[in-house]
Amino acid sequence: MGPTASGKSDLAIRLAQKLADDRPVEIISVDSAMVYRGLDIGTAKPDIVERAGIPHHLIDIRDPLDPYSAADFLNDARQLVGDIVRKQRTALLVGGTMLYFKALKDGIADLPPADDTIRRSIVEFAGQNGWAAVHERLQVIDPVAAERIHPNDPQRLQRALEVYELTGQSLTTLQQAGRQRQGLAGSICQIAIVPSDREKLHTRIASRFKEMLANGLIEEVACLFDRGDLTASLPAIRSVGYRQVWQHLAGELSYSEMVELALIATRQLAKRQFTWLRSWKDLDILSAPIEEDALKILRSRCILS
Repeated sequence: MGPTASGKSDLAIRLAQKLADDRPVEIISVDSAMVYRGLDIGTAKPDIVERAGIPHHLIDIRDPLDPYSAADFLNDARQLVGDIVRKQRTALLVGGTMLYFKALKDGIADLPPADDTIRRSIVEFAGQNGWAAVHERLQVIDPVAAERIHPNDPQRLQRALEVYELTGQSLTTLQQAGRQRQGLAGSICQIAIVPSDREKLHTRIASRFKEMLANGLIEEVACLFDRGDLTASLPAIRSVGYRQVWQHLAGELSYSEMVELALIATRQLAKRQFTWLRSWKDLDILSAPIEEDALKILRSRCILS
């Protein structure tokens, strides 16, 4: 685990190569944006060569029009880990979507699956009245959820209302009822890269985003924009970097404004990830993506020869 631009993916690949002498490794992506096809440059996906050398999972499994949830991830990851372990291989999970890691660790409330008809009706209502009005509806039926869900968070607002429409019970009521989809069973070694120098991390964030732009990020988003069936409210398009480039293409932001807001959003994402990690239990901390240090932890805590 770790904040964005901390070097997680590169370290994971180097570890997988080293650990292959003990037992073959397969990598499972824990990233809410890498699941979407067509979101390559802005998500810093491992390239084809890296993915050919080491099996990668949960990358390019969804169209951007088809939202992917934490519950989807938990179901997929549990199945994959079971399959990998049965093959006498090591499952190495890497990414920065902390909600997904929490679902793996603690399980997740057992809620009804998505309903496209209800979702469309909520989106249509939001289109006519704004997401603030959706938030007001949620305050009436589930004030606890409304307190923790920001009015500018369409995905979570939509899901909270959808659950109520499907069940007649609030999201909070169902979560407190205690029905859970269980997380991962067995021994889990948890390592996080937590850079001690925030300014250096911010510099890496800026450098990486400029590199993404040079590699064709705007053109990549333009392909999604030109499809005509995607909207700015979809989780894929709301990913950091993609949202700001989308707004630029829509004429809402100048180029310089787009760059500035994308960097601000990425730094804010890193700050949220730091917040998650500060409260995480049973976590081994690396101040940098140093392969030797990570190997020491893995060999001392995991069942590796």
